[in-house]
Amino acid sequence: MLKILICNFHSHQVNIITPDFLLNRFVLNSDVLPTMQKVSVRSVQDHQPMTMQVYSRWDLEGMHDFLECLEPDMALKILTCLDDSADLVRASAVSRYWQKVVVSNGLCKQLCMRTFPQLGSITRVVEPSHDNLGKSEHRAYASLFRAITAFPLTFCIADPVSASSTGYPKDSIKNTICRGSYFKTICRGSYWLSRGSDDPETPETLIYNLSANFCVVTEINLHLRKGWSGYPIYSSRFVRFRMGHPKSVKDLNYDFIKAQECADDKFIWTYTSPVFPVAQENLLQKFRLPAPVVCIGGYLQIELLGRVSKSSDDKYYICVAQVEAIGRTLSPLFSVAFSESSDDVHLKYDAEECGYILSTCGSISRVQPQH
Repeated sequence: MLKILICNFHSHQVNIITPDFLLNRFVLNSDVLPTMQKVSVRSVQDHQPMTMQVYSRWDLEGMHDFLECLEPDMALKILTCLDDSADLVRASAVSRYWQKVVVSNGLCKQLCMRTFPQLGSITRVVEPSHDNLGKSEHRAYASLFRAITAFPLTFCIADPVSASSTGYPKDSIKNTICRGSYFKTICRGSYWLSRGSDDPETPETLIYNLSANFCVVTEINLHLRKGWSGYPIYSSRFVRFRMGHPKSVKDLNYDFIKAQECADDKFIWTYTSPVFPVAQENLLQKFRLPAPVVCIGGYLQIELLGRVSKSSDDKYYICVAQVEAIGRTLSPLFSVAFSESSDDVHLKYDAEECGYILSTCGSISRVQPQH
């Protein structure tokens, strides 16, 4: 596999991993780093040093950029193998030619699309402070990749939207978003309870508005429990998750909870998870998604499939005490805007604020939500 990695610019050292057949053609342009003192070349096969030469600033005069010696398709293939936007940004700073390859081919955008397929629905990047579309997209997607992978994890649910059914008005979906010590002390006896059903295959859905219309969800947690003391756990057999956006903002100017109506048909679900089995236990169960999911639109649906336990009325119920969505909120640095008259989805990007926030991510990226 062709791969080239560039790092440690600030320590005046460039480490390059490259195929063996390119080793004898490797030279650096004098514009790379005027103060650079050391160049280390390593093989892709074993990552062991193959050659080591020390160049002074003046030694580099007159040399050629090895990437320019290759066919354009080969140069593009090498840089496409980089799997971190930070490496692509560094590569684009090596020379004008490298920048042209990275920016004109939208390599940061391609990396985002490969890693997070949900971003494929974005049709345009809006960065008010810049007019150059190519460079604007390069900056936006490079920063977006970093934000998706480095912003701190947090709780992402803001408000409940609707439940497919509710047994009693007091057993509302609103009871499910308490968490932490508040849940343990105030909401312990609160929960959402479905209507009873004669059919154990009757599904239920819960819909929530996330804390931003553009965020990344990595894990969803559910606490299924007993409806009344002395009764069994009213659990579903399986659970599935969907994420998406409303068909029309106007549809959400309605209190589905108060009306006890389901809002499932008011949304376009752009992501559907695998089906997860649910343990029949009275505890918070964690469902980690196969890969982080970029939720474009800011809505989460929890689909509870199958029923296990009957109540004294000989009907099947599902009871949920707590729901959590764990992920990274990308707003206000990034947000999305939908056009109801077309399928356009615009990514809005605040470059200045994003640069400041990302510069602090090294110290906050490991923050975990506390239960």
